[in-house]
Amino acid sequence: MFCCPEPLIFLLLAAAAASRRPCGPLGLSQDTVLGRPGANITLRCWDEGPGNVTVSWRAEERGRSQRLPAGNALPLHRLRHEDAGTYSCFVGSHRLRSLRLLVQEPPETPRVSCYRRSHDHDVLCEWPLRAKPSPGTRAMLWVKQRFTAENTTEQRCRFFSKARKFVCRVKVPHGADDTKPFLVSTCVSNGAGGAAGEDKIITLNGVLRPDPPLNVTVTALEKAPQRLRVNWSYPSSWDHRFYWLRFQVRYRPEPAQTFSEVDQVTTTWLDIHDAWRGLRHVVQVRAQEEFGHGAWSEWSREAVGTPWTDPRDLTSEMGFFSSQLPMEDGTYGFTLPPELFAEDGVDGTGGPIMEASARSTASPYAFLVAGGSLLLGIALCIGIVLRYRQLWRMGGWQGAKPEGEGQHVLVPLGSPSPPLSDTPLLSPHCSPAPGGLHVTSLDYFFSGQ
Repeated sequence: MFCCPEPLIFLLLAAAAASRRPCGPLGLSQDTVLGRPGANITLRCWDEGPGNVTVSWRAEERGRSQRLPAGNALPLHRLRHEDAGTYSCFVGSHRLRSLRLLVQEPPETPRVSCYRRSHDHDVLCEWPLRAKPSPGTRAMLWVKQRFTAENTTEQRCRFFSKARKFVCRVKVPHGADDTKPFLVSTCVSNGAGGAAGEDKIITLNGVLRPDPPLNVTVTALEKAPQRLRVNWSYPSSWDHRFYWLRFQVRYRPEPAQTFSEVDQVTTTWLDIHDAWRGLRHVVQVRAQEEFGHGAWSEWSREAVGTPWTDPRDLTSEMGFFSSQLPMEDGTYGFTLPPELFAEDGVDGTGGPIMEASARSTASPYAFLVAGGSLLLGIALCIGIVLRYRQLWRMGGWQGAKPEGEGQHVLVPLGSPSPPLSDTPLLSPHCSPAPGGLHVTSLDYFFSGQ
């Protein structure tokens, strides 16, 4: 931005003030009466006239006529803006005089700011107003090159009611020096008075202020839960074929209110590396001339985006979900809480979950194998007992046969034992009965000797 030594600026402003055009109220005609809002005034048809003549008044505004009280003097109290208009007095049907009433306040003092959207645009100077200006208010702007009156250009400013501000356009000649200083003066006037703005010294480079960047988008990067890609484009008013911009990006996770900023971005994209996992982020971008001339643009519209999220991480947000095991009867077993399926494999107490998970799924099968083995062993034992019981009965039947079959009768435990001389040590050999089991010397096993 152009800078001047303080003594030089003082001399330049003094010279400009000496050559400044007067900024006073607009000239009022003889039949115009000015009134301030809220004031009381009196309109007179004539200063001296016959007192026995009846004078009537009529207000004419926007094509409509209204009769007023009769009399040479017409008092009006607490004026409003709606009271402005033309008032005529009559004697009979003869018009004697018409007066124009203006209800106005002196204009606001302009506080001008100038900017230029790009190197190939004109300079715009504007200032806002607190209230709508009175009808007939005029705003002018003068630009003096080299601080001489001969090169002064005058521009009429236009009022925009929707934005409630005056805007003046300063034509920039082709090939003008961007570092050359200009003096800008403003004046706003109406029937109630005039107000001059403070003179400003500007340069074409110093008033550069681009429009905000367009088409700002925020997208997630796959398998990068802490990264976001921000893209945008140059404003349409800036020709990036010859002049470049640098950008500043700011972002924040919701609902935080503090922004993080990234400066000196020369591309139209940026990767954010420290985004918060799973949170939506608000991103804005603004621009400035590449060498730092002028001011930053306004921030762009807010764009939002959320980093990529691993689908497996969503299980923690689904509450208790089905991890039941099918049973033999068609029903389902217990349901495990989602803490056992956390991403890092550690439960809330710090213990590993992988083993607990494995136990919970493997234990039923182990129980089935163990139970099956136990049942098989019990079945085998029962089969052996039944088999030997059957053989035992068959052995009893063999002992009841007549002598000569090679079997001795089993003696009950309660009966006395026969003498040893009457009991042979060995039984005579004989062929076993068909289908039976030949057992020799069973007395040896059951006699207790």
